[in-house]
Amino acid sequence: MVRFLTSAATALIISTTCAFAQGNSIKIGMVLEPPNLDPTAGAAAAIDEVVYANVFEGLTRFGPDGSVQPALARSWEISDDGLTYRFTLAPNVQFHDGSDMNADDVVFSLDRARAEGTTNAQAALFAGIASVVAESPDTVVVTLNTPDGAFLFKMAWGDAVIVAPESAETNATNPIGTGPFRFVDWVQGDRVELARNAAYWGTPIALDSATFRFITDPNAAYAALMAGDVDAFPNFPAPETLTQFEADPRFNVIVGSTEGETILAMNNKQSPLDDIRLREAISHAINRQDIIDGAMFGYGTPIGTHFAPHNPDYVDLTAQSNYDPERARALLQEAGLDGVTLRLMLPPPAYARRGGEIIAAQLREIGIETEITNLEWAQWLEQVFRGRDFDLTIVSHTEPMDIGIYAREDYYFQYARPEFVALNEALTLESDPAARSDLLGQMQRMIADDYVNGYLFQLAKTGVADARIRGLWENSPTQANDLTGVSWD
Repeated sequence: MVRFLTSAATALIISTTCAFAQGNSIKIGMVLEPPNLDPTAGAAAAIDEVVYANVFEGLTRFGPDGSVQPALARSWEISDDGLTYRFTLAPNVQFHDGSDMNADDVVFSLDRARAEGTTNAQAALFAGIASVVAESPDTVVVTLNTPDGAFLFKMAWGDAVIVAPESAETNATNPIGTGPFRFVDWVQGDRVELARNAAYWGTPIALDSATFRFITDPNAAYAALMAGDVDAFPNFPAPETLTQFEADPRFNVIVGSTEGETILAMNNKQSPLDDIRLREAISHAINRQDIIDGAMFGYGTPIGTHFAPHNPDYVDLTAQSNYDPERARALLQEAGLDGVTLRLMLPPPAYARRGGEIIAAQLREIGIETEITNLEWAQWLEQVFRGRDFDLTIVSHTEPMDIGIYAREDYYFQYARPEFVALNEALTLESDPAARSDLLGQMQRMIADDYVNGYLFQLAKTGVADARIRGLWENSPTQANDLTGVSWD
Protein backbone atom coordinates (compact mmCIF):
# COMPACT_ATOMS: atom_id res chain seq x y z
CA MET A 1 0.00 0.00 0.00
CA VAL A 2 2.92 2.37 0.60
CA ARG A 3 3.38 2.71 -3.15
CA PHE A 4 0.74 5.45 -3.03
CA LEU A 5 3.07 7.76 -1.10
CA THR A 6 6.76 8.20 -1.68
CA SER A 7 7.68 9.42 1.79
CA ALA A 8 6.33 10.78 5.05
CA ALA A 9 7.30 14.26 3.91
CA THR A 10 5.25 13.89 0.74
CA ALA A 11 2.30 12.71 2.81
CA LEU A 12 2.55 15.77 5.04
CA ILE A 13 2.66 18.10 2.02
CA ILE A 14 -0.38 16.42 0.51
CA SER A 15 -2.29 16.63 3.78
CA THR A 16 -1.43 20.29 4.32
CA THR A 17 -2.29 21.23 0.76
CA CYS A 18 -5.67 19.54 1.03
CA ALA A 19 -6.36 21.31 4.31
CA PHE A 20 -5.87 24.70 2.67
CA ALA A 21 -7.91 23.69 -0.38
CA GLN A 22 -10.90 22.20 1.39
CA GLY A 23 -12.34 25.41 2.89
CA ASN A 24 -15.60 24.52 4.55
CA SER A 25 -16.51 21.64 2.27
CA ILE A 26 -16.24 17.92 2.79
CA LYS A 27 -15.62 14.97 0.47
CA ILE A 28 -17.22 11.69 1.56
CA GLY A 29 -16.24 8.33 0.09
CA MET A 30 -18.86 5.65 -0.62
CA VAL A 31 -18.47 2.14 -2.02
CA LEU A 32 -21.74 1.99 -3.96
CA GLU A 33 -23.30 4.58 -6.21
CA PRO A 34 -27.05 4.97 -5.69
CA PRO A 35 -29.22 3.82 -8.61
CA ASN A 36 -31.25 7.00 -8.13
CA LEU A 37 -31.59 9.79 -5.56
CA ASP A 38 -35.21 9.31 -4.53
CA PRO A 39 -35.52 7.44 -1.21
CA THR A 40 -39.24 6.92 -1.85
CA ALA A 41 -38.55 4.97 -5.05
CA GLY A 42 -35.70 2.57 -4.39
CA ALA A 43 -34.42 -0.06 -1.97
CA ALA A 44 -30.68 0.63 -2.23
CA ALA A 45 -29.02 1.78 0.99
CA ALA A 46 -26.77 4.07 -1.04
CA ILE A 47 -29.72 6.40 -1.75
CA ASP A 48 -30.20 7.22 1.93
CA GLU A 49 -26.44 7.37 2.44
CA VAL A 50 -26.47 10.50 0.27
CA VAL A 51 -29.82 12.17 0.90
CA TYR A 52 -31.13 11.11 4.36
CA ALA A 53 -31.40 14.21 6.61
CA ASN A 54 -29.16 16.06 4.16
CA VAL A 55 -31.55 16.66 1.26
CA PHE A 56 -34.83 15.07 2.38
CA GLU A 57 -36.63 15.12 5.72
CA GLY A 58 -39.59 13.27 7.18
CA LEU A 59 -42.03 13.96 9.98
CA THR A 60 -39.58 12.31 12.36
CA ARG A 61 -35.95 11.23 12.03
CA PHE A 62 -33.38 8.97 13.62
CA GLY A 63 -30.74 10.51 15.83
CA PRO A 64 -27.18 9.16 16.00
CA ASP A 65 -28.15 7.04 19.01
CA GLY A 66 -31.10 5.50 17.17
CA SER A 67 -33.72 7.53 19.01
CA VAL A 68 -36.73 8.89 17.13
CA GLN A 69 -36.59 12.68 17.09
CA PRO A 70 -38.78 15.50 15.73
CA ALA A 71 -38.05 16.63 12.19
CA LEU A 72 -40.63 18.39 10.00
CA ALA A 73 -43.13 17.54 12.71
CA ARG A 74 -42.05 19.62 15.69
CA SER A 75 -44.57 17.95 18.01
CA TRP A 76 -47.46 15.49 17.99
CA GLU A 77 -50.42 14.31 20.03
CA ILE A 78 -51.60 10.69 20.14
CA SER A 79 -55.20 9.83 20.96
CA ASP A 80 -55.95 7.61 23.94
CA ASP A 81 -56.93 4.71 21.68
CA GLY A 82 -53.64 5.00 19.76
CA LEU A 83 -55.38 5.47 16.42
CA THR A 84 -54.96 9.20 15.77
CA TYR A 85 -51.71 11.17 15.45
CA ARG A 86 -52.01 14.97 15.19
CA PHE A 87 -48.70 16.39 13.91
CA THR A 88 -47.80 20.07 14.22
CA LEU A 89 -45.41 20.99 11.41
CA ALA A 90 -42.44 23.34 11.61
CA PRO A 91 -43.31 26.83 10.35
CA ASN A 92 -41.82 28.59 7.33
CA VAL A 93 -40.44 25.46 5.67
CA GLN A 94 -39.64 25.65 1.97
CA PHE A 95 -38.59 23.10 -0.59
CA HIS A 96 -35.33 23.78 -2.41
CA ASP A 97 -37.22 25.19 -5.39
CA GLY A 98 -38.67 27.92 -3.15
CA SER A 99 -42.18 26.48 -2.84
CA ASP A 100 -43.75 26.20 0.60
CA MET A 101 -43.94 22.86 2.42
CA ASN A 102 -47.21 22.44 4.27
CA ALA A 103 -49.74 19.86 5.39
CA ASP A 104 -50.92 19.22 1.83
CA ASP A 105 -47.44 17.94 0.95
CA VAL A 106 -47.54 15.54 3.89
CA VAL A 107 -50.92 14.25 2.72
CA PHE A 108 -49.58 13.82 -0.80
CA SER A 109 -46.40 12.05 0.36
CA LEU A 110 -48.06 9.54 2.68
CA ASP A 111 -50.96 8.85 0.30
CA ARG A 112 -48.51 8.34 -2.55
CA ALA A 113 -46.40 5.94 -0.47
CA ARG A 114 -49.41 3.78 0.42
CA ALA A 115 -51.22 3.92 -2.92
CA GLU A 116 -51.84 0.85 -5.03
CA GLY A 117 -48.91 0.39 -7.41
CA THR A 118 -46.59 2.53 -5.28
CA THR A 119 -42.90 2.57 -6.17
CA ASN A 120 -41.98 2.81 -2.49
CA ALA A 121 -39.72 -0.10 -1.56
CA GLN A 122 -41.04 -0.09 2.01
CA ALA A 123 -44.75 0.22 1.32
CA ALA A 124 -45.47 -1.95 4.37
CA LEU A 125 -44.50 1.01 6.56
CA PHE A 126 -47.66 2.78 5.45
CA ALA A 127 -50.07 -0.15 5.22
CA GLY A 128 -51.67 0.62 8.59
CA ILE A 129 -52.71 4.16 7.63
CA ALA A 130 -56.45 4.64 7.19
CA SER A 131 -56.39 8.33 6.27
CA VAL A 132 -54.23 11.44 6.17
CA VAL A 133 -55.95 14.82 6.46
CA ALA A 134 -54.63 18.38 6.36
CA GLU A 135 -56.46 19.99 9.27
CA SER A 136 -54.69 23.31 8.63
CA PRO A 137 -51.55 24.37 6.72
CA ASP A 138 -49.38 23.36 9.68
CA THR A 139 -51.42 20.48 11.14
CA VAL A 140 -51.76 16.95 9.77
CA VAL A 141 -53.97 14.25 11.25
CA VAL A 142 -53.02 10.64 10.51
CA THR A 143 -55.57 7.98 11.45
CA LEU A 144 -54.52 4.33 11.67
CA ASN A 145 -56.59 1.22 11.11
CA THR A 146 -55.23 -0.29 14.32
CA PRO A 147 -52.85 0.99 17.01
CA ASP A 148 -49.20 0.81 16.02
CA GLY A 149 -46.57 1.21 18.71
CA ALA A 150 -43.88 1.67 16.06
CA PHE A 151 -45.61 4.30 13.92
CA LEU A 152 -43.29 7.22 14.81
CA PHE A 153 -40.35 4.86 14.23
CA LYS A 154 -41.69 4.01 10.77
CA MET A 155 -42.07 7.68 9.90
CA ALA A 156 -38.34 8.18 10.58
CA TRP A 157 -37.30 5.89 7.72
CA GLY A 158 -35.88 7.45 4.57
CA ASP A 159 -38.77 5.93 2.64
CA ALA A 160 -41.16 8.22 4.57
CA VAL A 161 -39.64 11.59 3.65
CA ILE A 162 -41.91 14.42 2.55
CA VAL A 163 -41.84 15.38 -1.12
CA ALA A 164 -43.74 17.91 -3.24
CA PRO A 165 -46.25 16.92 -5.95
CA GLU A 166 -44.50 19.24 -8.41
CA SER A 167 -41.11 17.51 -8.12
CA ALA A 168 -41.94 13.98 -6.97
CA GLU A 169 -41.57 12.43 -10.42
CA THR A 170 -38.11 13.91 -11.03
CA ASN A 171 -36.55 13.38 -7.59
CA ALA A 172 -34.68 10.35 -8.90
CA THR A 173 -32.31 12.58 -10.86
CA ASN A 174 -33.03 16.04 -9.44
CA PRO A 175 -33.93 15.63 -5.77
CA ILE A 176 -35.81 18.54 -4.23
CA GLY A 177 -36.35 18.27 -0.50
CA THR A 178 -36.50 20.52 2.54
CA GLY A 179 -33.14 19.62 4.09
CA PRO A 180 -30.10 21.76 4.94
CA PHE A 181 -28.34 20.72 1.72
CA ARG A 182 -29.65 21.19 -1.80
CA PHE A 183 -28.71 19.07 -4.79
CA VAL A 184 -26.17 20.56 -7.23
CA ASP A 185 -24.95 17.85 -9.60
CA TRP A 186 -24.67 14.12 -10.18
CA VAL A 187 -21.77 12.99 -12.35
CA GLN A 188 -22.76 9.37 -12.79
CA GLY A 189 -20.00 6.92 -12.06
CA ASP A 190 -18.10 9.52 -10.05
CA ARG A 191 -19.87 11.82 -7.56
CA VAL A 192 -22.91 13.69 -6.24
CA GLU A 193 -22.47 17.30 -5.18
CA LEU A 194 -24.56 19.14 -2.58
CA ALA A 195 -24.47 22.74 -1.36
CA ARG A 196 -25.77 24.54 1.71
CA ASN A 197 -29.45 25.45 1.56
CA ALA A 198 -29.35 29.15 2.49
CA ALA A 199 -33.10 29.17 3.12
CA TYR A 200 -33.08 26.19 5.50
CA TRP A 201 -35.81 26.40 8.14
CA GLY A 202 -33.95 24.56 10.92
CA THR A 203 -30.64 24.68 12.77
CA PRO A 204 -27.95 26.04 10.42
CA ILE A 205 -25.27 23.60 9.33
CA ALA A 206 -21.53 24.25 9.48
CA LEU A 207 -20.60 23.02 6.00
CA ASP A 208 -20.90 25.01 2.78
CA SER A 209 -20.86 21.99 0.49
CA ALA A 210 -20.47 18.23 0.40
CA THR A 211 -19.34 15.84 -2.31
CA PHE A 212 -20.04 12.09 -2.24
CA ARG A 213 -17.49 10.16 -4.30
CA PHE A 214 -18.10 6.57 -5.38
CA ILE A 215 -15.07 4.31 -5.04
CA THR A 216 -15.78 0.60 -5.20
CA ASP A 217 -12.25 -0.79 -5.21
CA PRO A 218 -10.75 -1.13 -1.68
CA ASN A 219 -7.24 -0.25 -2.89
CA ALA A 220 -8.54 2.88 -4.58
CA ALA A 221 -10.44 3.82 -1.42
CA TYR A 222 -7.22 3.54 0.58
CA ALA A 223 -5.34 5.64 -1.97
CA ALA A 224 -8.06 8.30 -2.03
CA LEU A 225 -7.90 8.77 1.74
CA MET A 226 -4.13 8.87 1.84
CA ALA A 227 -4.00 11.41 -0.99
CA GLY A 228 -6.75 13.60 0.48
CA ASP A 229 -9.07 12.98 -2.47
CA VAL A 230 -11.72 12.14 0.13
CA ASP A 231 -11.86 13.49 3.67
CA ALA A 232 -13.79 10.61 5.19
CA PHE A 233 -14.94 7.12 4.28
CA PRO A 234 -17.66 6.32 6.85
CA ASN A 235 -18.07 2.72 5.61
CA PHE A 236 -14.51 1.94 4.60
CA PRO A 237 -14.21 -1.14 2.33
CA ALA A 238 -10.65 -2.17 3.25
CA PRO A 239 -10.68 -3.10 6.96
CA GLU A 240 -7.34 -4.87 6.52
CA THR A 241 -5.68 -1.45 6.34
CA LEU A 242 -7.29 0.08 9.45
CA THR A 243 -4.21 -0.56 11.59
CA GLN A 244 -2.21 1.67 9.23
CA PHE A 245 -4.71 4.50 9.67
CA GLU A 246 -4.77 3.99 13.43
CA ALA A 247 -1.02 4.57 13.49
CA ASP A 248 -1.30 7.78 11.44
CA PRO A 249 -2.19 10.90 13.49
CA ARG A 250 -3.81 12.51 10.43
CA PHE A 251 -6.73 10.10 10.68
CA ASN A 252 -9.37 8.85 13.09
CA VAL A 253 -10.56 5.26 12.78
CA ILE A 254 -14.23 5.07 13.78
CA VAL A 255 -15.52 1.59 14.62
CA GLY A 256 -19.16 1.22 15.61
CA SER A 257 -22.23 -0.89 15.00
CA THR A 258 -24.81 -0.91 12.23
CA GLU A 259 -28.29 -2.27 11.65
CA GLY A 260 -26.80 -4.47 8.92
CA GLU A 261 -27.71 -8.11 9.34
CA THR A 262 -25.46 -9.80 6.80
CA ILE A 263 -27.09 -12.99 5.54
CA LEU A 264 -26.73 -15.78 3.04
CA ALA A 265 -30.24 -15.36 1.65
CA MET A 266 -31.98 -18.44 0.24
CA ASN A 267 -34.90 -18.67 -2.20
CA ASN A 268 -37.34 -20.48 0.10
CA LYS A 269 -40.06 -21.25 -2.45
CA GLN A 270 -37.77 -22.45 -5.22
CA SER A 271 -36.70 -26.07 -5.46
CA PRO A 272 -34.51 -27.46 -3.98
CA LEU A 273 -34.31 -24.74 -1.31
CA ASP A 274 -37.97 -25.27 -0.44
CA ASP A 275 -36.66 -28.31 1.49
CA ILE A 276 -35.81 -27.22 5.04
CA ARG A 277 -33.22 -29.99 5.27
CA LEU A 278 -31.15 -28.34 2.56
CA ARG A 279 -31.44 -24.92 4.20
CA GLU A 280 -30.43 -26.39 7.55
CA ALA A 281 -27.51 -28.23 5.94
CA ILE A 282 -26.27 -24.99 4.40
CA SER A 283 -26.55 -23.22 7.76
CA HIS A 284 -24.50 -25.91 9.51
CA ALA A 285 -21.88 -25.82 6.74
CA ILE A 286 -21.10 -22.17 7.47
CA ASN A 287 -18.25 -21.26 9.78
CA ARG A 288 -19.18 -17.69 10.68
CA GLN A 289 -15.86 -16.78 12.24
CA ASP A 290 -13.95 -17.84 9.11
CA ILE A 291 -16.18 -15.48 7.09
CA ILE A 292 -15.76 -12.62 9.58
CA ASP A 293 -12.00 -13.11 9.62
CA GLY A 294 -11.59 -13.71 5.90
CA ALA A 295 -14.06 -11.18 4.49
CA MET A 296 -14.10 -8.53 7.22
CA PHE A 297 -10.66 -9.03 8.83
CA GLY A 298 -12.23 -9.72 12.21
CA TYR A 299 -14.82 -6.91 12.20
CA GLY A 300 -18.33 -8.22 12.74
CA THR A 301 -20.51 -9.94 15.35
CA PRO A 302 -21.89 -13.45 14.70
CA ILE A 303 -25.69 -13.68 14.50
CA GLY A 304 -28.09 -16.62 14.48
CA THR A 305 -31.24 -14.78 13.42
CA HIS A 306 -32.25 -11.55 11.70
CA PHE A 307 -31.81 -9.13 14.60
CA ALA A 308 -29.10 -6.75 15.77
CA PRO A 309 -27.13 -7.96 18.82
CA HIS A 310 -27.01 -4.43 20.25
CA ASN A 311 -30.82 -4.37 20.46
CA PRO A 312 -32.02 -5.22 24.00
CA ASP A 313 -34.60 -7.64 22.53
CA TYR A 314 -31.95 -9.72 20.72
CA VAL A 315 -31.99 -13.48 21.32
CA ASP A 316 -28.64 -15.25 20.77
CA LEU A 317 -29.49 -18.23 18.55
CA THR A 318 -26.05 -18.77 17.00
CA ALA A 319 -25.73 -22.21 18.62
CA GLN A 320 -28.80 -23.45 16.76
CA SER A 321 -27.01 -23.10 13.40
CA ASN A 322 -23.50 -23.81 14.67
CA TYR A 323 -20.74 -25.03 12.37
CA ASP A 324 -21.34 -28.78 12.14
CA PRO A 325 -20.28 -30.23 8.77
CA GLU A 326 -21.13 -33.79 9.81
CA ARG A 327 -24.69 -32.79 10.59
CA ALA A 328 -24.81 -30.90 7.29
CA ARG A 329 -23.70 -33.96 5.29
CA ALA A 330 -26.24 -36.18 7.06
CA LEU A 331 -29.06 -33.75 6.24
CA LEU A 332 -28.02 -33.64 2.59
CA GLN A 333 -28.01 -37.41 2.33
CA GLU A 334 -31.37 -37.64 4.09
CA ALA A 335 -32.82 -35.20 1.56
CA GLY A 336 -31.17 -36.96 -1.39
CA LEU A 337 -29.42 -33.74 -2.36
CA ASP A 338 -25.77 -34.66 -2.00
CA GLY A 339 -23.89 -33.06 -4.92
CA VAL A 340 -26.57 -30.45 -5.67
CA THR A 341 -25.45 -27.31 -7.51
CA LEU A 342 -26.80 -23.88 -6.48
CA ARG A 343 -26.45 -20.46 -8.09
CA LEU A 344 -24.75 -17.92 -5.82
CA MET A 345 -25.35 -14.30 -6.91
CA LEU A 346 -22.96 -11.75 -5.40
CA PRO A 347 -23.46 -7.95 -5.36
CA PRO A 348 -20.39 -5.65 -5.34
CA PRO A 349 -19.61 -5.05 -1.63
CA ALA A 350 -16.41 -6.67 -0.41
CA TYR A 351 -18.24 -8.58 2.33
CA ALA A 352 -20.32 -10.28 -0.41
CA ARG A 353 -17.55 -10.98 -2.92
CA ARG A 354 -15.01 -12.12 -0.34
CA GLY A 355 -17.60 -13.87 1.78
CA GLY A 356 -19.03 -15.64 -1.24
CA GLU A 357 -15.73 -17.29 -2.10
CA ILE A 358 -15.37 -18.51 1.49
CA ILE A 359 -18.92 -19.84 1.67
CA ALA A 360 -18.53 -21.58 -1.70
CA ALA A 361 -15.52 -23.43 -0.32
CA GLN A 362 -17.38 -24.32 2.89
CA LEU A 363 -20.36 -25.66 0.94
CA ARG A 364 -18.08 -27.69 -1.30
CA GLU A 365 -16.74 -29.44 1.81
CA ILE A 366 -20.18 -30.91 2.54
CA GLY A 367 -21.08 -31.76 -1.05
CA ILE A 368 -22.78 -28.65 -2.42
CA GLU A 369 -21.39 -27.01 -5.53
CA THR A 370 -22.00 -23.37 -6.37
CA GLU A 371 -22.03 -21.38 -9.59
CA ILE A 372 -20.90 -17.88 -8.65
CA THR A 373 -22.12 -14.86 -10.61
CA ASN A 374 -20.85 -11.40 -9.73
CA LEU A 375 -23.54 -8.78 -10.30
CA GLU A 376 -23.38 -5.02 -10.34
CA TRP A 377 -25.75 -3.36 -7.90
CA ALA A 378 -28.40 -2.45 -10.49
CA GLN A 379 -28.32 -6.03 -11.81
CA TRP A 380 -28.69 -7.46 -8.31
CA LEU A 381 -31.69 -5.25 -7.58
CA GLU A 382 -33.35 -6.24 -10.84
CA GLN A 383 -32.59 -9.96 -10.94
CA VAL A 384 -32.40 -10.96 -7.28
CA PHE A 385 -34.38 -8.42 -5.26
CA ARG A 386 -37.18 -7.73 -7.72
CA GLY A 387 -36.99 -10.76 -10.00
CA ARG A 388 -36.32 -13.39 -7.29
CA ASP A 389 -34.20 -15.22 -9.87
CA PHE A 390 -31.51 -16.75 -7.66
CA ASP A 391 -30.73 -19.63 -5.32
CA LEU A 392 -28.31 -17.98 -2.88
CA THR A 393 -27.06 -14.44 -2.40
CA ILE A 394 -25.18 -12.45 0.24
CA VAL A 395 -26.38 -9.05 1.31
CA SER A 396 -26.43 -6.85 4.40
CA HIS A 397 -29.89 -5.61 5.40
CA THR A 398 -29.18 -2.18 6.85
CA GLU A 399 -32.74 -1.01 7.54
CA PRO A 400 -33.46 -0.46 11.26
CA MET A 401 -35.15 -3.36 13.09
CA ASP A 402 -36.48 -4.90 9.89
CA ILE A 403 -37.46 -8.41 10.98
CA GLY A 404 -40.93 -7.61 9.62
CA ILE A 405 -39.66 -8.21 6.07
CA TYR A 406 -40.10 -11.93 6.77
CA ALA A 407 -43.86 -11.34 6.78
CA ARG A 408 -43.94 -10.03 3.22
CA GLU A 409 -45.35 -12.47 0.68
CA ASP A 410 -43.45 -10.96 -2.25
CA TYR A 411 -40.11 -10.41 -0.51
CA TYR A 412 -37.16 -11.78 -2.41
CA PHE A 413 -36.32 -14.76 -0.16
CA GLN A 414 -40.03 -15.71 -0.19
CA TYR A 415 -40.86 -16.88 3.35
CA ALA A 416 -44.05 -15.28 4.79
CA ARG A 417 -45.06 -18.27 6.94
CA PRO A 418 -48.64 -17.52 8.11
CA GLU A 419 -47.73 -17.99 11.77
CA PHE A 420 -44.93 -15.47 11.40
CA VAL A 421 -47.25 -13.03 9.63
CA ALA A 422 -49.62 -13.35 12.59
CA LEU A 423 -46.83 -12.60 15.06
CA ASN A 424 -45.81 -9.56 13.05
CA GLU A 425 -49.40 -8.30 13.02
CA ALA A 426 -49.62 -8.79 16.78
CA LEU A 427 -46.38 -6.83 17.20
CA THR A 428 -47.83 -3.96 15.20
CA LEU A 429 -50.82 -3.77 17.53
CA GLU A 430 -48.81 -4.08 20.73
CA SER A 431 -47.45 -1.06 22.60
CA ASP A 432 -46.43 -2.67 25.91
CA PRO A 433 -42.59 -3.01 25.90
CA ALA A 434 -42.53 -6.38 27.68
CA ALA A 435 -45.15 -7.86 25.36
CA ARG A 436 -43.35 -6.50 22.30
CA SER A 437 -40.09 -8.03 23.53
CA ASP A 438 -41.78 -11.43 23.90
CA LEU A 439 -43.22 -11.23 20.38
CA LEU A 440 -39.86 -10.23 18.92
CA GLY A 441 -38.27 -13.20 20.65
CA GLN A 442 -40.83 -15.56 19.15
CA MET A 443 -40.23 -14.08 15.71
CA GLN A 444 -36.48 -14.45 15.99
CA ARG A 445 -36.81 -18.09 17.06
CA MET A 446 -39.28 -18.97 14.31
CA ILE A 447 -37.08 -17.84 11.42
CA ALA A 448 -34.09 -19.54 13.07
CA ASP A 449 -36.11 -22.77 13.49
CA ASP A 450 -37.10 -22.62 9.82
CA TYR A 451 -33.52 -21.88 8.67
CA VAL A 452 -34.98 -19.26 6.36
CA ASN A 453 -31.53 -17.84 5.61
CA GLY A 454 -27.95 -18.42 6.64
CA TYR A 455 -27.33 -15.82 9.35
CA LEU A 456 -23.73 -14.66 9.16
CA PHE A 457 -22.79 -11.52 11.09
CA GLN A 458 -23.84 -8.03 12.09
CA LEU A 459 -21.97 -5.64 9.86
CA ALA A 460 -19.56 -3.42 11.75
CA LYS A 461 -19.26 0.25 10.86
CA THR A 462 -15.58 0.71 10.09
CA GLY A 463 -14.85 4.26 9.09
CA VAL A 464 -11.80 6.42 8.50
CA ALA A 465 -11.83 10.21 8.62
CA ASP A 466 -9.52 13.19 8.70
CA ALA A 467 -8.72 13.70 12.38
CA ARG A 468 -9.99 17.29 12.24
CA ILE A 469 -13.56 16.31 11.31
CA ARG A 470 -16.15 16.40 14.07
CA GLY A 471 -19.70 15.07 14.18
CA LEU A 472 -19.65 11.96 11.97
CA TRP A 473 -21.85 9.16 13.29
CA GLU A 474 -19.99 6.40 15.12
CA ASN A 475 -22.88 3.95 14.79
CA SER A 476 -25.43 3.58 12.00
CA PRO A 477 -28.95 3.34 13.42
CA THR A 478 -30.09 3.83 9.83
CA GLN A 479 -28.37 3.81 6.45
CA ALA A 480 -27.17 7.41 6.37
CA ASN A 481 -24.19 9.72 6.14
CA ASP A 482 -25.89 12.49 8.12
CA LEU A 483 -23.78 15.64 7.69
CA THR A 484 -26.12 17.99 9.53
CA GLY A 485 -23.87 18.08 12.61
CA VAL A 486 -20.49 17.73 10.88
CA SER A 487 -17.81 20.41 11.05
CA TRP A 488 -14.07 20.91 10.74
CA ASP A 489 -12.04 21.46 13.86
